[in-house]
Amino acid sequence: MSLFLSVCVLTIDHDRPLSKTGEADAAKVAQILSSLGWLPQLILSSDATRTRETLKSMQAQVDGFMEANVHFIPSFYSIAAMDGQTAEHLQNIISKYSTPDISTIMCMGHNKGWEEAASMLSGASIKLKTCNAALLQAFGNSWEEAFALSGPGGWKLEGLVAPDSSIFV
Repeated sequence: MSLFLSVCVLTIDHDRPLSKTGEADAAKVAQILSSLGWLPQLILSSDATRTRETLKSMQAQVDGFMEANVHFIPSFYSIAAMDGQTAEHLQNIISKYSTPDISTIMCMGHNKGWEEAASMLSGASIKLKTCNAALLQAFGNSWEEAFALSGPGGWKLEGLVAPDSSIFV
């Protein structure tokens, strides 16, 4: 099971639009993810304007992003501000929306929660800036099994993607 967490900036303005730089960065990250074979089958995203527009830029750049089933999750906006709660919330939402035939999920949300979740799942200290993605992998016959078998700290960090570099760990 492959999970990647993509980060947008969390501000107090839920309706703030994505900047031109943000649009370009989203397109670059989509290209990199596609070249690495990380095309999501399921996209779970915050419903903030910036994340919707980030996804739209990614979909315009890479057709594979258009093929994913997309759900906008309002709680992804607020949970990111709550200390230590994002990883468990992600697990619950992923379990709710995934099926065993889905092997790659992209979750789009906000910091500081996404950074905390990626760190908690992988057991590594992960720093995520705007429009970065943490590529995490675990094994199981279902998402519930992958979470149960890997537990906190058991997900393998395959790398981090940023608009200005292809992939780094």
